[in-house]
Amino acid sequence: MEKKKRTNPAKRVEVPHQPKQVQKSRKEAAPAAPAADELLVGRNAVWEALKAGRGINRILVAQGAKDAALAPLLALAREQGVPVRPSTRQKLDLLAPDLRHQGVLAYAAPVAYASLDDVFKRAEEEGEPPLLLLLDEIEDPHNFGALLRTADAAGVHGVLVPERRSCALTATVAKTAAGAVEHVPVVRIGNIVQEMKRLKERGLWFAGADMAGEQDLFHADLKGALCIVIGSEGKGLGRLVKETCDFLVRIPMHGKINSLNASVAGALLMYEARRTRLLKKA
Repeated sequence: MEKKKRTNPAKRVEVPHQPKQVQKSRKEAAPAAPAADELLVGRNAVWEALKAGRGINRILVAQGAKDAALAPLLALAREQGVPVRPSTRQKLDLLAPDLRHQGVLAYAAPVAYASLDDVFKRAEEEGEPPLLLLLDEIEDPHNFGALLRTADAAGVHGVLVPERRSCALTATVAKTAAGAVEHVPVVRIGNIVQEMKRLKERGLWFAGADMAGEQDLFHADLKGALCIVIGSEGKGLGRLVKETCDFLVRIPMHGKINSLNASVAGALLMYEARRTRLLKKA
Protein backbone atom coordinates (compact mmCIF):
# COMPACT_ATOMS: atom_id res chain seq x y z
CA MET A 1 0.00 0.00 0.00
CA GLU A 2 1.38 3.40 -0.92
CA LYS A 3 2.29 5.89 1.77
CA LYS A 4 0.10 8.93 1.83
CA LYS A 5 1.45 12.06 0.21
CA ARG A 6 2.94 14.58 2.59
CA THR A 7 1.13 17.84 2.92
CA ASN A 8 2.04 21.01 4.77
CA PRO A 9 -0.26 21.16 7.80
CA ALA A 10 -1.69 24.47 8.87
CA LYS A 11 0.52 26.41 11.26
CA ARG A 12 -0.40 25.79 14.86
CA VAL A 13 0.75 27.37 18.06
CA GLU A 14 1.74 24.90 20.74
CA VAL A 15 0.78 25.83 24.27
CA PRO A 16 3.55 25.04 26.77
CA HIS A 17 2.70 22.37 29.29
CA GLN A 18 1.62 23.92 32.58
CA PRO A 19 2.00 21.54 35.51
CA LYS A 20 -0.85 21.49 37.95
CA GLN A 21 -0.18 22.98 41.35
CA VAL A 22 -0.34 20.46 44.11
CA GLN A 23 -1.00 21.60 47.63
CA LYS A 24 1.97 20.76 49.80
CA SER A 25 1.49 18.81 52.96
CA ARG A 26 2.67 20.32 56.23
CA LYS A 27 5.54 17.88 56.40
CA GLU A 28 7.28 17.17 53.09
CA ALA A 29 7.89 13.46 52.60
CA ALA A 30 11.43 12.41 51.81
CA PRO A 31 11.83 11.62 48.10
CA ALA A 32 13.22 8.26 47.13
CA ALA A 33 16.97 8.61 46.83
CA PRO A 34 18.48 7.23 43.61
CA ALA A 35 21.37 4.83 43.52
CA ALA A 36 24.73 6.41 44.38
CA ASP A 37 26.04 6.15 40.82
CA GLU A 38 23.04 8.12 39.52
CA LEU A 39 23.42 11.18 41.72
CA LEU A 40 26.09 13.85 41.28
CA VAL A 41 26.42 16.18 44.25
CA GLY A 42 27.89 19.69 44.21
CA ARG A 43 28.95 22.21 41.61
CA ASN A 44 32.32 20.70 40.79
CA ALA A 45 30.96 17.18 40.27
CA VAL A 46 28.18 18.41 37.98
CA TRP A 47 30.49 20.80 36.12
CA GLU A 48 33.11 18.14 35.42
CA ALA A 49 30.45 15.66 34.27
CA LEU A 50 29.08 18.22 31.81
CA LYS A 51 32.54 19.02 30.48
CA ALA A 52 33.29 15.32 30.04
CA GLY A 53 30.12 14.85 27.99
CA ARG A 54 28.59 12.38 30.42
CA GLY A 55 24.86 11.81 29.94
CA ILE A 56 22.94 13.98 32.41
CA ASN A 57 19.20 13.41 32.74
CA ARG A 58 18.46 16.62 34.64
CA ILE A 59 19.97 19.13 37.05
CA LEU A 60 18.28 20.36 40.22
CA VAL A 61 19.16 23.88 41.39
CA ALA A 62 18.09 25.29 44.73
CA GLN A 63 15.58 28.13 44.41
CA GLY A 64 17.22 31.45 45.07
CA ALA A 65 20.70 30.23 44.19
CA LYS A 66 21.97 33.17 42.16
CA ASP A 67 25.66 32.78 42.81
CA ALA A 68 27.69 33.93 39.82
CA ALA A 69 29.67 30.68 40.08
CA LEU A 70 26.59 28.84 38.79
CA ALA A 71 26.36 30.85 35.57
CA PRO A 72 28.95 28.87 33.54
CA LEU A 73 27.46 25.57 34.71
CA LEU A 74 23.93 26.56 33.73
CA ALA A 75 25.11 27.94 30.39
CA LEU A 76 26.87 24.67 29.56
CA ALA A 77 23.78 22.71 30.58
CA ARG A 78 21.63 24.78 28.22
CA GLU A 79 24.17 24.33 25.43
CA GLN A 80 24.00 20.55 25.84
CA GLY A 81 20.19 20.49 26.12
CA VAL A 82 20.21 19.26 29.72
CA PRO A 83 16.96 20.14 31.54
CA VAL A 84 17.49 22.35 34.63
CA ARG A 85 14.78 22.27 37.29
CA PRO A 86 14.35 24.55 40.32
CA SER A 87 14.05 22.79 43.65
CA THR A 88 13.87 23.56 47.35
CA ARG A 89 16.95 23.32 49.52
CA GLN A 90 14.98 21.00 51.78
CA LYS A 91 14.53 18.52 48.93
CA LEU A 92 18.21 18.70 48.02
CA ASP A 93 19.13 18.08 51.66
CA LEU A 94 16.91 14.99 51.68
CA LEU A 95 18.38 13.67 48.43
CA ALA A 96 21.96 14.20 49.56
CA PRO A 97 21.97 13.89 53.36
CA ASP A 98 25.25 14.80 55.09
CA LEU A 99 26.71 16.03 51.79
CA ARG A 100 27.54 19.63 50.87
CA HIS A 101 25.53 20.00 47.68
CA GLN A 102 26.08 23.77 47.24
CA GLY A 103 22.57 24.06 45.85
CA VAL A 104 23.21 21.78 42.87
CA LEU A 105 22.47 18.10 42.19
CA ALA A 106 22.34 16.16 38.94
CA TYR A 107 20.89 12.82 37.87
CA ALA A 108 23.42 11.08 35.66
CA ALA A 109 22.51 8.50 33.03
CA PRO A 110 24.09 5.01 33.17
CA VAL A 111 25.41 5.64 29.65
CA ALA A 112 25.92 8.73 27.54
CA TYR A 113 23.24 9.96 25.15
CA ALA A 114 24.05 9.79 21.46
CA SER A 115 23.56 12.29 18.64
CA LEU A 116 21.45 12.00 15.51
CA ASP A 117 24.64 11.97 13.47
CA ASP A 118 25.74 8.89 15.42
CA VAL A 119 22.49 7.14 14.48
CA PHE A 120 22.69 7.97 10.77
CA LYS A 121 26.36 6.96 10.71
CA ARG A 122 25.50 3.62 12.28
CA ALA A 123 22.86 2.91 9.63
CA GLU A 124 25.29 3.87 6.88
CA GLU A 125 27.99 1.58 8.27
CA GLU A 126 25.50 -1.31 8.29
CA GLY A 127 24.50 -0.56 4.71
CA GLU A 128 20.83 -0.06 5.56
CA PRO A 129 18.32 2.78 5.36
CA PRO A 130 17.86 4.23 8.85
CA LEU A 131 15.33 2.51 11.13
CA LEU A 132 14.52 4.64 14.18
CA LEU A 133 12.10 4.52 17.09
CA LEU A 134 10.54 7.70 18.52
CA LEU A 135 8.86 7.55 21.93
CA ASP A 136 6.14 10.15 22.53
CA GLU A 137 5.87 10.73 26.30
CA ILE A 138 6.73 7.19 27.38
CA GLU A 139 7.24 7.78 31.11
CA ASP A 140 7.25 4.25 32.52
CA PRO A 141 10.85 2.99 32.91
CA HIS A 142 9.85 -0.65 32.42
CA ASN A 143 8.15 0.13 29.09
CA PHE A 144 11.16 2.20 28.05
CA GLY A 145 13.58 -0.57 28.99
CA ALA A 146 11.53 -3.24 27.21
CA LEU A 147 11.39 -1.10 24.06
CA LEU A 148 15.17 -0.62 24.14
CA ARG A 149 15.67 -4.38 24.50
CA THR A 150 13.47 -5.08 21.46
CA ALA A 151 15.05 -2.24 19.51
CA ASP A 152 18.44 -3.91 19.91
CA ALA A 153 17.05 -7.32 18.91
CA ALA A 154 15.23 -5.91 15.85
CA GLY A 155 18.24 -3.96 14.60
CA VAL A 156 16.88 -0.46 15.23
CA HIS A 157 19.64 2.09 14.67
CA GLY A 158 18.57 4.58 17.34
CA VAL A 159 15.83 5.58 19.77
CA LEU A 160 14.64 9.18 20.14
CA VAL A 161 13.18 10.53 23.38
CA PRO A 162 12.02 14.09 24.16
CA GLU A 163 13.64 16.07 26.95
CA ARG A 164 10.30 16.75 28.65
CA ARG A 165 7.55 14.42 29.80
CA SER A 166 9.50 11.27 29.08
CA CYS A 167 11.45 8.69 31.01
CA ALA A 168 15.18 9.31 31.24
CA LEU A 169 17.96 6.74 31.07
CA THR A 170 17.89 5.49 34.65
CA ALA A 171 19.20 2.42 36.45
CA THR A 172 15.68 0.90 36.26
CA VAL A 173 15.60 1.38 32.49
CA ALA A 174 19.07 -0.12 32.14
CA LYS A 175 18.11 -3.17 34.21
CA THR A 176 14.87 -3.77 32.29
CA ALA A 177 16.70 -3.38 28.98
CA ALA A 178 19.01 -6.26 29.98
CA GLY A 179 22.13 -4.52 28.67
CA ALA A 180 20.59 -3.04 25.52
CA VAL A 181 21.43 0.52 26.67
CA GLU A 182 25.05 -0.32 25.90
CA HIS A 183 24.24 -1.11 22.26
CA VAL A 184 21.27 1.03 21.15
CA PRO A 185 22.01 4.76 20.76
CA VAL A 186 19.47 6.89 22.65
CA VAL A 187 19.11 10.47 21.41
CA ARG A 188 17.51 13.19 23.48
CA ILE A 189 15.55 15.69 21.36
CA GLY A 190 13.69 18.93 22.00
CA ASN A 191 10.27 19.63 20.52
CA ILE A 192 9.04 16.37 18.94
CA VAL A 193 7.10 17.90 16.05
CA GLN A 194 9.91 20.26 15.07
CA GLU A 195 12.42 17.42 15.17
CA MET A 196 10.14 15.24 13.04
CA LYS A 197 9.98 17.96 10.40
CA ARG A 198 13.76 18.32 10.38
CA LEU A 199 14.22 14.57 10.04
CA LYS A 200 11.78 14.46 7.14
CA GLU A 201 14.19 16.76 5.33
CA ARG A 202 16.83 14.06 5.84
CA GLY A 203 14.60 11.52 4.10
CA LEU A 204 12.84 9.83 7.02
CA TRP A 205 9.19 8.73 6.87
CA PHE A 206 7.19 8.57 10.10
CA ALA A 207 4.81 5.71 10.87
CA GLY A 208 2.72 6.27 13.99
CA ALA A 209 1.11 3.43 15.92
CA ASP A 210 -2.58 4.26 16.33
CA MET A 211 -5.75 2.20 16.76
CA ALA A 212 -7.47 4.33 14.12
CA GLY A 213 -4.65 3.97 11.58
CA GLU A 214 -5.60 3.84 7.93
CA GLN A 215 -3.20 0.95 7.27
CA ASP A 216 -2.93 -2.30 9.15
CA LEU A 217 0.38 -3.67 10.36
CA PHE A 218 0.64 -6.40 7.72
CA HIS A 219 -0.02 -4.17 4.70
CA ALA A 220 1.79 -0.97 5.67
CA ASP A 221 4.95 -0.06 3.76
CA LEU A 222 7.64 -0.18 6.44
CA LYS A 223 10.60 -0.37 4.08
CA GLY A 224 13.05 2.43 3.45
CA ALA A 225 14.22 5.16 5.82
CA LEU A 226 11.65 4.93 8.60
CA CYS A 227 10.93 6.14 12.10
CA ILE A 228 8.29 4.27 14.12
CA VAL A 229 6.42 6.48 16.61
CA ILE A 230 4.96 4.97 19.78
CA GLY A 231 2.73 6.96 22.12
CA SER A 232 2.17 6.61 25.83
CA GLU A 233 -0.29 4.15 27.29
CA GLY A 234 -3.69 5.68 27.88
CA LYS A 235 -3.15 8.84 25.82
CA GLY A 236 -1.46 7.36 22.77
CA LEU A 237 0.12 9.74 20.28
CA GLY A 238 -0.24 13.46 20.86
CA ARG A 239 -2.47 15.28 18.38
CA LEU A 240 0.28 17.29 16.71
CA VAL A 241 2.59 14.29 16.62
CA LYS A 242 -0.14 12.19 15.02
CA GLU A 243 -0.81 14.87 12.39
CA THR A 244 2.90 15.12 11.59
CA CYS A 245 3.25 11.37 10.95
CA ASP A 246 3.23 10.42 7.26
CA PHE A 247 0.86 7.54 7.94
CA LEU A 248 -0.71 5.73 10.88
CA VAL A 249 -0.57 1.98 11.40
CA ARG A 250 -3.08 -0.06 13.38
CA ILE A 251 -2.45 -3.48 14.88
CA PRO A 252 -5.32 -5.92 14.14
CA MET A 253 -7.11 -6.87 17.36
CA HIS A 254 -9.37 -9.95 17.40
CA GLY A 255 -10.02 -10.36 21.11
CA LYS A 256 -12.02 -8.45 23.69
CA ILE A 257 -9.18 -6.04 24.54
CA ASN A 258 -8.80 -3.18 22.09
CA SER A 259 -5.24 -2.08 22.83
CA LEU A 260 -1.77 -3.38 23.66
CA ASN A 261 0.95 -2.38 26.08
CA ALA A 262 3.16 0.31 24.51
CA SER A 263 6.24 -1.92 24.58
CA VAL A 264 4.35 -4.79 22.92
CA ALA A 265 2.93 -2.54 20.20
CA GLY A 266 6.38 -1.13 19.57
CA ALA A 267 7.88 -4.61 19.38
CA LEU A 268 5.35 -5.70 16.74
CA LEU A 269 6.04 -2.69 14.53
CA MET A 270 9.81 -2.93 14.89
CA TYR A 271 9.84 -6.60 13.94
CA GLU A 272 7.45 -6.09 11.04
CA ALA A 273 9.79 -3.39 9.73
CA ARG A 274 12.71 -5.80 10.12
CA ARG A 275 10.74 -8.58 8.35
CA THR A 276 10.05 -6.37 5.32
CA ARG A 277 13.75 -5.51 5.10
CA LEU A 278 14.75 -9.16 5.22
CA LEU A 279 12.25 -10.01 2.47
CA LYS A 280 13.60 -7.19 0.34
CA LYS A 281 17.13 -8.62 0.62
CA ALA A 282 15.96 -12.15 -0.25
